[in-house]
Amino acid sequence: MPATMEWSDLQVFVAVCEHGSIGAAAKALHINHSTVLRRIAQLEASLATRLFDRLPRGYALTAQGHELAAAVAGVPEQLDAALRRISGADPAVAGTIRITAPDTLIQALLLPLLAEFGRRHPGVRLELVAGNGFLNLTRREADVAVRGTAQPPENLVGRRVGRLQTALYAAQAYLETAARDAAPAAQSWVGHDAVLAHLQSAQWVRKHVPDERVVLRVDSLVALADAVAAGVGLGWVSVPLAEARPALVQLQPPLAEFDTPVWVLTHPDLRRVARIRALTDFLHAGLAQDPRLAH
Repeated sequence: MPATMEWSDLQVFVAVCEHGSIGAAAKALHINHSTVLRRIAQLEASLATRLFDRLPRGYALTAQGHELAAAVAGVPEQLDAALRRISGADPAVAGTIRITAPDTLIQALLLPLLAEFGRRHPGVRLELVAGNGFLNLTRREADVAVRGTAQPPENLVGRRVGRLQTALYAAQAYLETAARDAAPAAQSWVGHDAVLAHLQSAQWVRKHVPDERVVLRVDSLVALADAVAAGVGLGWVSVPLAEARPALVQLQPPLAEFDTPVWVLTHPDLRRVARIRALTDFLHAGLAQDPRLAH
C-alpha cells in the first residue's frame, strides 16, 4: 500500500463498490456526498491512477478500479472477523455494548432490565438503537439484538425467551360513548401504516374492518397503544404495552395466531465475549421469567 494512501479512503472506495453509487455509499457510511467524492479523489491521487469514469449517469469503475475492487473484496469482512475474535479474548465485563430492539420491547420490557444490568456492571456502557429492522451484527452495527420474529437470521445465535401476545383493547372513555356490543365494522379503529402491514393483526384489520372505519393509522406499535388509550378507537395492542396503560380495557383475549416469539441474539463470534455473554444471559433470565410474556 503506498505510504500516501489512507485506509479510510480505501474504505470509502469499497463502500462505493458495494453499494453501487456515491449517494448510497455516503448514506451507508453516515458521511456527506462531497466527503465521498473527496476521499475517492485522494485515493486516486495516492495511486496515481483513475479508478472511476465520471459519466452523465454516475460513476463507473475503470479497468484499474475493477482490479482494485477485486483485490480488496472481502477485506472488510476479514477485518471485522479478526476484531470479533480479538475482542472475544478479553475476559473483563467492561466496554461498550450496542443493543438493537424495536420500540415495543424497549418500552414494555427492556428498560428496567438494562437499568439493573448497568447497576450490576458499572464498567459496561450501553448503547440502545430503537428500530424494527435487523442491524448488521456481522459488521458490528450492533452487538446484541432483541427481536420479535418467527424466523431469526441464520447467521445469528441466541435463545427464545417467550412470546409477545396481542389482544383487542379500547379505552374506557371510548367505551362510554360507543356501542360496546356493536360489530367491529361499526366501531372506530386505530390501524396500521404500511410499515406494519406485515403483522397478522394488521391483516386482520384489513380483512374485518371497513377502510372508512379506520380513523387513524400509525407506523409504531407504541403509538398504536397510545392512540387506543387516548380513546381514538379499538385496536390490537401488545399485551405488555396495554398493561402499562390503565385506561385500556381488554375486549378479547390474545389470539394465538398473533403471537410473536421473542429472541435474544448475537453474532457467533461475539457470544463468548465476557460482556456480551453477561448481557445475553441476564436478558434471557429476566425475560424468560417476565409474566408479561407468554412462556
